[in-house]
Amino acid sequence: MGTPAFASPHVSFVDVEKRKMIIHLWSYLYRHVFRFWIKWILRQLTGKCELQRICDGSKKSAERTLKIEHSLESSKSKVLQSAVHAPEDEVKRYVALIMKEKKIDMQKDTGFSLKLQMCLLQITGYKKLYLDVEDLRKSPYNCNNEEHEKQLIELWNLLMPDEKLKARISKQWCDIGFQGDDPKTDFRGMGMLGLVNLLYFSKHYTDKARQILLHSNNPKLGYSYAIVGINLTEMAYSLLKNGALKTYFYNLVPSVAQMDHFHRFYCYLAYEFDKFWFEEEPESIMYFNQYREKFHDIIKRRLQDYDVVLAL
Repeated sequence: MGTPAFASPHVSFVDVEKRKMIIHLWSYLYRHVFRFWIKWILRQLTGKCELQRICDGSKKSAERTLKIEHSLESSKSKVLQSAVHAPEDEVKRYVALIMKEKKIDMQKDTGFSLKLQMCLLQITGYKKLYLDVEDLRKSPYNCNNEEHEKQLIELWNLLMPDEKLKARISKQWCDIGFQGDDPKTDFRGMGMLGLVNLLYFSKHYTDKARQILLHSNNPKLGYSYAIVGINLTEMAYSLLKNGALKTYFYNLVPSVAQMDHFHRFYCYLAYEFDKFWFEEEPESIMYFNQYREKFHDIIKRRLQDYDVVLAL
């Protein structure tokens, strides 16, 4: 008799589990045994520690900074581990501590100190940026806050310069893609971060924002401009949170990333998503989540490239 039809998937599952165990075991052995001895042998051969070899062998880009970050986080030294969390004004001190810890002669390796300092500024700057973005995301829209209301009205005026808003609570908000007659309810998920992103795009790329708003009103392929914009804020935030944006920021910003850089990435997403949506020509807005994930995967693949540079 032949092999039962259900046997093959079972064997395949066992093989997959075995491979997972082997990979896990190798990863463990590398981190706790082989890595130390490989580093020791290379230091004897080159006369340089791992950090020096990375600075010498990696070009000035995300590749170098990511490798430096991994090396510091993987170190058994508390000094090296804590360096990735150093405040900006403490970076120089940590560079000196690392050089002392690793016995690096500044006279023999004159460029190392500056290279490491730049990497640390990028690493700690990314962590600081995430905290700033998170603070803004956690700040709820408050209709009693004069500044919040001012920004909301400014958004309307930038996108609809030829149409006056008749009232603060109005069905007109649906014309720029909000769900109801009071936009504050749509900011619940992303807080003020959602509004600030929408406003930044409208202020700094006004023509493009208006053009995309016009596209969003297409009778066949239209979508809710503001709601999709807030959804893209969530995408940008999640990419920042899980570290996927490190390649983008480490290539873009030579030192400390600022909130402005995050807003620019959001603008890139807004522009690219509109192009993607019309190229894909979805049958209906009901398929939005499916196409959103496809777009998300495209962006994640782009960000995996060490040399990635994303711009409008």
